[in-house]
Amino acid sequence: MSKITEQEVLDYHIGGKIEVTVKAQCESSRDLSMAYTPGVAIPCLEIEKDNELAYTYTNKSNLVAVITNSTSILGLGKISPVAGKPVMEGKAVLFKKFADIDSYDIEIDATDTNAFIEIVRAISPTFGGINLEDIKAPECFEIESKLQEAVDIPVMHDDQHGTAIITSAGLINALEISGKNIADMKIVVSGAGAAGTACAKMYKALGAKNIVMADSKGVIYKGREEFDKHKSGFAIETKDRSLADAMRGADMFLGLSRAGLLTQDMVKSMNKNPIIFALANPTPEILPETAMAVRDDIIMGTGRSDYPNQVNNVLGFPFIFRGALDVRAKKITENMKMAAAKALANLAKESVPDYVKNAYNSAEFSFGKDYVIPKPFDKRALVRVAAAVAKAAIDDGAARVKDFDMEAYIKSLEEKIK
Repeated sequence: MSKITEQEVLDYHIGGKIEVTVKAQCESSRDLSMAYTPGVAIPCLEIEKDNELAYTYTNKSNLVAVITNSTSILGLGKISPVAGKPVMEGKAVLFKKFADIDSYDIEIDATDTNAFIEIVRAISPTFGGINLEDIKAPECFEIESKLQEAVDIPVMHDDQHGTAIITSAGLINALEISGKNIADMKIVVSGAGAAGTACAKMYKALGAKNIVMADSKGVIYKGREEFDKHKSGFAIETKDRSLADAMRGADMFLGLSRAGLLTQDMVKSMNKNPIIFALANPTPEILPETAMAVRDDIIMGTGRSDYPNQVNNVLGFPFIFRGALDVRAKKITENMKMAAAKALANLAKESVPDYVKNAYNSAEFSFGKDYVIPKPFDKRALVRVAAAVAKAAIDDGAARVKDFDMEAYIKSLEEKIK
């Protein structure tokens, strides 16, 4: 891919990236009478009698809010709410492109946690789901938790759970390839923010027993001062104090921190067949070629598309919300997230269609250390993940839809990707 210039990007964004189109016919006075007054009163009154009918008579069943206060925008940090709008529009593009979900981007000028929660709660009846985006830790934890308690639609902070789901999918397959048992592994997580803590929790659900988490001040250990309550659950008894200490004998490194943090000496000190997911963007904690220069038994992933095993959240959130919306879920449960991770892991074991190969210059992909995660352009992810999430929602009692025909649903998803 040729280098993209700043001017090309600015030209691409002129006028914004999304628009509203009219779905219903509106070509005559009769149509106008049904679309607006007087006809519109009829569905209003039906919904007034039964609010669930909003899923039938409005776009609520296929509408997600992409909401931020711009306190932690991609690698930019805190910027003004309106300055974060291009990112939220971009998320809306991905929802539509990959899962045919409509979404509105909403930028809220509120950094106070309670004020933000109340604003989102108040507008929630409009939507079938809420995607929180680029909200800084630790506020994001409380915002997501309290919002989910306050509303009866799915709320997901993608910066936390999207990364956890995709890396868990990669980890499941890396375990199989490397022959490792997760219960016996030493896992080092560098970065104790929203994504890092969510990943660690999901790894625990997979069976991890020994997770060493480090932040900018070093390893989080019992007795160390100066860390917030959200990190306290990861404070362990250990003699490790620095990242270099923690990396000795480690089986896995997950980087959600900063470029160049992981050294070749640290990589050399890891256990055999190490798993390294270095996800700092755009430059990872260690470049694959730098890591591979000192050992060749690594299963390596980054956040970049120009290296194998790209950890990209677009493999998760569109399809998770697709499945949640289609069963009219009230929330996204831990089982729904795990179902998504396992579905992605299984997809990586299937043969790769030619259209996916063509999207990557006719490259060949097959299950192994250089292909543990499906590619973002694999359309089958919609079918596998949405169906798995829908089933988990039903099994957990989180779905409003009763007597759901899973076979018919899978066929409808397959029709979408033809």
